[in-house]
Amino acid sequence: MTVTLLAEERKLEPAHVRLFQRVCSFPVMLAVSLIVLSVLTVRGRFNDPDMWWHMKSGEIIWTSHAIPTTDIFSYTTNHHAYVPHEWLAQVIIYGAYRLGGYTGLMLWLCFFASAFLIAGYGLCWLYSGNAKVGFLGAMIIWFYATIGLAIRPQMIGYLLLVFELLLIHLGRTRNPHWFLGLPLLFAVWVNCHGSFLLGLILGGIFLFSSFFDFRIGSLVASRWEPRSQRMLALALVLSTAALFMNPIGLEQILYPLNTLLHQPIGLSLVQEWRPLQLNGARGIAWVVTFGCVFLLVIMRRAELLWHELLLLALGSWLACSHERMLFVFGILAGPILSRLLSTEWEGYSPKEDLPRANTLLIGAALMFVFWMFPTHQNLAGQVLQQSPVKAVDFIKTNHLSGRMFNEYVYGGYLIWAAPEQPVFIDGRADVFEWTGVFEEYEQWMSLQNDPHALLDKYGIAFCLLDRQSSMANVLPLLHDWKLAYSDNNSVIFTRVAARSALN
Repeated sequence: MTVTLLAEERKLEPAHVRLFQRVCSFPVMLAVSLIVLSVLTVRGRFNDPDMWWHMKSGEIIWTSHAIPTTDIFSYTTNHHAYVPHEWLAQVIIYGAYRLGGYTGLMLWLCFFASAFLIAGYGLCWLYSGNAKVGFLGAMIIWFYATIGLAIRPQMIGYLLLVFELLLIHLGRTRNPHWFLGLPLLFAVWVNCHGSFLLGLILGGIFLFSSFFDFRIGSLVASRWEPRSQRMLALALVLSTAALFMNPIGLEQILYPLNTLLHQPIGLSLVQEWRPLQLNGARGIAWVVTFGCVFLLVIMRRAELLWHELLLLALGSWLACSHERMLFVFGILAGPILSRLLSTEWEGYSPKEDLPRANTLLIGAALMFVFWMFPTHQNLAGQVLQQSPVKAVDFIKTNHLSGRMFNEYVYGGYLIWAAPEQPVFIDGRADVFEWTGVFEEYEQWMSLQNDPHALLDKYGIAFCLLDRQSSMANVLPLLHDWKLAYSDNNSVIFTRVAARSALN
């Protein structure tokens, strides 16, 4: 009766008052606080090494109206075939730069980081039924997402992953027609990031679990209605067909499998692809999060749903196998923990809300975001601090010519800042592994072979290395190599003959 009277009272309120109460509600204030958290988290993450080659790829697609399918940035792969599996995200990234330069790129990052956390908050809120506990779930998602918040296509991919979970939850609990939004989602997703394969697997897990009906202790499975099962199955079939809405075809769809199965060197050498270290901060947090789920089930005798167990198992396996997949684990674990804790905190009550106080907090938060947003000088400083900016200026000023050997992490910036100088290697580990270049690079950098062998094979004229690189200490010992340039970040060595010619 009380709820009915409250609803009737709200209907009698003017429309503008109801709108004000919704826009300035407590959940909206929490969502705005996530924008603050996003900006504070990413404001110092501007210079991701892979951002540059993604941006250059987007520029080429934007200006040429064609999607390259061979390597056009290096001289070592001999224009090997390349799968542009993130072409749409790259165009969007370049579009942000074209509109606003470095500031546009940072706005891109802040927007997608904020959208990701707010969507995660909405997912946790809907899944738990408690707006306050849903915010805790969003914080769990944020913590694990810090492993990969950067100007990279994965930001779009993981945002779409959250949207997929939202559509499945709404289809499962409200109306099965929500499932029909999945094919459109996958049609975009396949052109943005390889995580679309994970999205298909998650959809399959939900469909698989929908046929079970049992209770084993605290583990519970409830069979879905046949109509919901049929609708989800149809949506997944259409989603699979939608994957072919890409410029490459089957190769693009199979690319994520190729990454996991046929790139052992990249997976073992690139830090983010290495197994999770359980003695690190994130590893300990993963153990705590995983343990909390089962402690809540055991001690509070809460129910763990069958599909939740499968999702946790998948997310944990991915995170333990590859540190970067903690991003996915957080997306899957946040809603589950929110549901298990939903009764531990009193839910949000619109009747007890304080719109005016919320308005002040929202306004203060937005002003703080404006104040904390990094300036162009700050962004340029981040690039200068972490990229070989001065070394590239030296190369151009002194007209260094011939083939260059470069550090793996420098390749992306060189592609953007010095496109006239083909690179030896860059962050596109796949094409360099397919051609054997990655293995040669790793052996040379780790001093497994005679340093002259690789330098002579490719006719290297000069080397751009990280100042702390082991090879930066070896090249001065070779009689035909001399230090030509040095700064706080990088060093350049030239062949003696090449240097003499310059003089």
